[in-house]
Parts: sequence; structure tokens; C-alpha cells
Amino acid sequence: MADLLAVRGLKTHIKTSMGLVKAVDGVSFDVKPGETVALVGESGCGKSMTALSIMRLIPAPQAETVAGEIRFDGKNLLGLDGEAMRRVRGAEIAMIFQEPMTSLNPVLTIERQLTETLEAHGAASRRAARERALELLRLVGIPDPAERLKQYPHQFSGGMRQRVMIAIALSCRPKLILADEPTTALDVTIQAQLLELMRGLSREFGVALVMITHNLGVVARYADRVNVMYAGKIVESGAAADIYRDPRHPYTIGLLHSVPRLDQPRRTRLEPIEGQPPDLWALPPGCSFRPRCRYAIEKCAREVPALRSAASGHDAACFVAEQTNNVE
Repeated sequence: MADLLAVRGLKTHIKTSMGLVKAVDGVSFDVKPGETVALVGESGCGKSMTALSIMRLIPAPQAETVAGEIRFDGKNLLGLDGEAMRRVRGAEIAMIFQEPMTSLNPVLTIERQLTETLEAHGAASRRAARERALELLRLVGIPDPAERLKQYPHQFSGGMRQRVMIAIALSCRPKLILADEPTTALDVTIQAQLLELMRGLSREFGVALVMITHNLGVVARYADRVNVMYAGKIVESGAAADIYRDPRHPYTIGLLHSVPRLDQPRRTRLEPIEGQPPDLWALPPGCSFRPRCRYAIEKCAREVPALRSAASGHDAACFVAEQTNNVE
């Protein structure tokens, strides 16, 4: 099956008072139609910046995509002018942002925020757009949609606001949705409801989904394939089942060991990853994870490991994994 989205060698840099930050440093991955792909990693690893680069919403002029290619449905997004990209954004690729209270406009009704996208992309007349807005609110499980359309974001709970964001993302029937930490700050029950809703809608309408998260439980249940990011790079990539069954990169192993497991005794201690993520404007030489890695060898201090095949369909960027075929 042909790729719907193919990102190749993407580099996005940010100019700061501290120096040049390589927020996205040579990222490559692909998404097939109807597939759910996860971008996983600690805060500041470049997950959200990758999504914003795909949408071409990075904060210029401080930030700039300096290299790479983003091909979506046969089009090179980096080669489109502003107007052509606006036609893609929302209609063909939609994004669910991390915090719905700041993503929704507090002075516009829910109806206007739903119908605006439809009208902007010429998908419906005003009357048809309102009918579609009602349909969307029903679809995402919001009760009494006719009354809710008249209300404002502050009259909705956090979970309801996120449902509205999902409805907006689905409004123009996009082929791809980028979900940036879609369940942040929500309680566990609401998180589960929203994730099940997103998976169900993705399957029903055949929408591909890129899920950006640090929650490995979410990844295990909902993702088909996983890309683990660290310091602006993808350090491990593969099918979700392979990543959990046989992790190859020390960072991935550390992430998995720091998550509580129901199959372990209750008093089992978690093993946190020692140290802190590096400053992206002052990365150490060689492998960026080396200062926190208990498996590091001398070569790790001199060279940056490339993402290489560790097994069929499973890649890792680690010299130790290359030598031993398994670092656990």
C-alpha cells in the first residue's frame, strides 16, 4: 500500500538567545492510509515540532524548516505556497492540539468554530454547515447538540472541549489527523473514552492518525507502529508489538522500565531513566543519549549512530544494539 504521508530527513531549527536549537534533526517516517502511528518521547524531544512542521505552523521567523521533504498524498507540502497549503490544512490534514481551552476561541460559539472550517474550505453553505455541525457533535458523543452549539468553550468541561476539537478535526473529512497529546490534563476515565472514540472514528472513516504522546499505555493499545524520539531524532522505529516485546534502544528500554506493570508484584520498584534530557542548543558529541546510558561504549562519545535495521521492520540507532543484537 502506498504511503499517505512520507517524511524524509526533516530538519527544523529554532534561533534562540542561547543558540541554534535543532528541534527536529533528520526525522524520517511514513504513515499509510487508515494507519495509527505514534511519536513517543519525553517533553522537548521534538514530537510536537515535527507535527507543526508537517502542518507548516512553526513560529517564523525564529523557526525554519531547513531541510527534508514532506510528501502527502503525492504532494510535497514544503513546496506549496501559502494559499495552497491553507487548502490542505484542515481539509486534508487536520490537527488536534494539546490544550483545547487555548485552542478554541473563547469569544466564538461552538457553532461558529465548527462551521467556520466548513465554510472556509467551501465544503458547505451556511445552512448545510450548521447541519454538519449538529451531526459532528452527535458523532463525538455530545448530548443535546442543538443547545450546545449556541454555547461557548468555557461552558464545556475539559473532556467535552476535547470532543469539540475532534469534531472540528473531522469536519472536512480529512485523510490524516495529527493528534498532539489529545488527552493531556484529563482524568483517566475521560482519556479512555476519548481514545476509544478516536480509534472508532478512525476505523469508521478510514482516517490515518499520527498520535503524539508520552503515554506508553496509550501506544500499546492504540498504535500500529511506533517511532521513539530523543533530542530531535527518531532512535527506534517499528511495529508496536515488536517495540514492546523486543526493544533495542536503551532509551526505549528505559521508558518501558519506568512504567508500572500489572504483571509485576505491587512492591516492584520502577527504574527511572537517570539524568535529564540534553539542552538542544548544546548537545553532547556523539550519541545524545550517551550521558544517561548505562550501556554506552567509547564509540558512542565519538560518532552519532544512524537508524539501522535491527530486525525485519524494526530499526534502532544504537552501536551497542548493533553489536549484541539485544541490549537488555
